[in-house]
Amino acid sequence: MKISLTQKYNVPGPRYTSYPTVPYWNESDFTSQKWIESFQKAFLESNSQNGISLYIHLPFCESMCTFCGCNKRITKNHSVEETYIKAVLKEWDLYCELLPEKPIIKEIHLGGGTPTFFSINNLEQLINGILCKADKAENYEFSFEGHPNNTTYDQLKKLYDLGFRRVSFGVQDYAEKVQKAIHRIQPFHNVAKVTFWAKEIGYTSIGHDIIFGLPFQTIENVIDTVEKTNSLKPDRLAFYSYAHVPWIKGNGQRGFDEENLPKDAEKRKLYETGKQMLSKNGYTEIGMDHFALKSDSLYKATTNKQLHRNFMGYSASKTQLMIGLGVSSISDSWYSFAQNTKSIEDYYLLLEHDKLPVVKGHILNNEDLIIRKHILNLTCEFETSWSKEALYFKEITNVLENLREIEKDKLIIIEGDKIKITEAGKPFVRNICMAFDLHLKRKSPETNLFSMTV
Repeated sequence: MKISLTQKYNVPGPRYTSYPTVPYWNESDFTSQKWIESFQKAFLESNSQNGISLYIHLPFCESMCTFCGCNKRITKNHSVEETYIKAVLKEWDLYCELLPEKPIIKEIHLGGGTPTFFSINNLEQLINGILCKADKAENYEFSFEGHPNNTTYDQLKKLYDLGFRRVSFGVQDYAEKVQKAIHRIQPFHNVAKVTFWAKEIGYTSIGHDIIFGLPFQTIENVIDTVEKTNSLKPDRLAFYSYAHVPWIKGNGQRGFDEENLPKDAEKRKLYETGKQMLSKNGYTEIGMDHFALKSDSLYKATTNKQLHRNFMGYSASKTQLMIGLGVSSISDSWYSFAQNTKSIEDYYLLLEHDKLPVVKGHILNNEDLIIRKHILNLTCEFETSWSKEALYFKEITNVLENLREIEKDKLIIIEGDKIKITEAGKPFVRNICMAFDLHLKRKSPETNLFSMTV
């Protein structure tokens, strides 16, 4: 019996927000001092030219969404806000003390958790506290994630006044049965309301996140969700595959049974149906899992070959240095990665002792830097080449051998020293990247680490 490409390539694999991926970081060779030296080097190389990016993790949520694998703290006690904001600003102060000149901020992204858990006053205190020690780049871009159920008009207006022009709202799916299974009851009315508010206020890029492969989800559900989404016409969309990772501690993915999840061909059909509808409605596929209207900066970055991918997802511009503030945040200097502690209590304790809350990381060697560039090329441009000496590596012969079956299935075209992903191959980008992942090839995981690729 012939198996489908979906069945053939639906294996556990990384999402490649970094390379090396977090499970393959060499923590034994990492120290906080090495991270400090690395980010200082990156700062001197890039601050005056491109500025830096800040990712700020705001972990609190009022209720648990059982599809979510992010680091969060569930509470309805909003008195936690002020203490957390003060801690984040203390962390920023520690970084600024290590910089030789005033930072120029190109990007700020508020992620979570639920950033709109925080009050207007505390969000204003956070952003003003950041900006009082920095300058804004001429073409800066500030963005945040909003929960449609608790985002208020006043929050949107205040963040707009503070310089935010991009917002993304988590939608997931509009079917009531699916929403109950993932514990995310969110009427269409709420999403429409915040979307219209954002447009009225003047946000230039409004995004919606929708997911395929959720428990009990059907073709009819996806059609209904995409039709409703199109009626609101967000500027960009993330159309993610649901990452089923029930082994991650505290992610709460227990609101349904395994048999309730769409499998293989059924799940693939959900994606193909949604993708076709989005294409008909004027959305272009950007990188992995993302779509944008031609008027959006993400589309323009794609056509100009300026699309970038990091721990914040896809970005229309690239900065060499991204500093992650807040519990569990990951920083990136291009030469190294550093992650903060995942424990809020430990985060507070380290800051009280005037220590950066970094607890692990990875220093990239020359091979890592080359492979990282190839994976960025594949995920951002759907092609890569090793014709230049700087991108050649000795294992390329083995990589090409690993890609022969994928080439036979017409998912890629190999021409001399160049690989191009075909239209049929775009849903399998993660599998193609895995062929380049030398860490993964040298040591296959012995336990569950990654979600399925398709």
